[in-house]
Amino acid sequence: MKKQMTIAIWEGCDASVAEALHRFLDRWEPYSTASKRYPIVRLVEELIDPVVASYAETLPSRYQGHIPGAGTNVAFSAIIQLVGIAAMVRLQRQLLRAFVLTHDKQSGDDRCFIATLETLIELVLACKRKQPYTKDMDGLNGQRLKGFCRFCGARAELALFAEGEGQRDLDEHLRLSNLYCTTHRPKTPDGRWNPAYRQAMRSVAQFDLELARLSRQCAIRAEPKAKSGDELVDAYIFRYMLSQTLHLADEAELRNLARLMVDMKLTDRRKQILVLQKYGFNQSEIARRLEIERQAVSKALRSIPDCFQLSTA
Repeated sequence: MKKQMTIAIWEGCDASVAEALHRFLDRWEPYSTASKRYPIVRLVEELIDPVVASYAETLPSRYQGHIPGAGTNVAFSAIIQLVGIAAMVRLQRQLLRAFVLTHDKQSGDDRCFIATLETLIELVLACKRKQPYTKDMDGLNGQRLKGFCRFCGARAELALFAEGEGQRDLDEHLRLSNLYCTTHRPKTPDGRWNPAYRQAMRSVAQFDLELARLSRQCAIRAEPKAKSGDELVDAYIFRYMLSQTLHLADEAELRNLARLMVDMKLTDRRKQILVLQKYGFNQSEIARRLEIERQAVSKALRSIPDCFQLSTA
């Protein structure tokens, strides 16, 4: 499933849609939103439209209104062309949330339908990000990796420039980074080492770990799926993500959340304390359960930012 750039296919996605996505990835290298010769919407029309239409025909009526264009004789790609890619993603998310709020009973069919909708959202987001294989960027190498910063959800400097949002450095001896954002670039414009880069580099393994856990939990929201190896840590991540509106497609937001967890030192021990507090344990009981001092529990709870507290409701 992994190509140079991936489209996440959700576990449980309809098999015909998943297969169409694999074929789409096999052919999409020259396609992009910017290309006139290879417009990516044309590839969506060729490979995705027929499959989405066939899939929609197999669904009960209560599902029909939650797939853009289903039952209206307007193709999936035509909706993209009509409203634009950014608006298409918003529309898809609104329809998905409406289904979850009004119809979702967590049956096998419902889970398959939700996974398929999430996969189609991933498709449109990938189309939005897709750049031509080569691109003239005022002398810059357009084949260098362009995407998110290695340490957070911000766009790397080269990616911003490729999208027309970044600016060239005044010092032409400095090169735009293809791995780091402005905040996390290794050196500052005056040539000194960047403290933010050094801090992020020291914690890169923890950042990757937290991001993987959050992504796994977003993929299947109905039960703990972080796979941390600790039941309490999994329970914390599960409960915390239930209070968020993030989906697997929200890649930037998930990366920023992982960065915040690392920077705010939301360790696994603190996750354990928070979830036990949610379960109704007092500080003495938490200390006994975790075999630590009560003062350590009290100190940890005082130091955890409000944004990571679990609701007691």
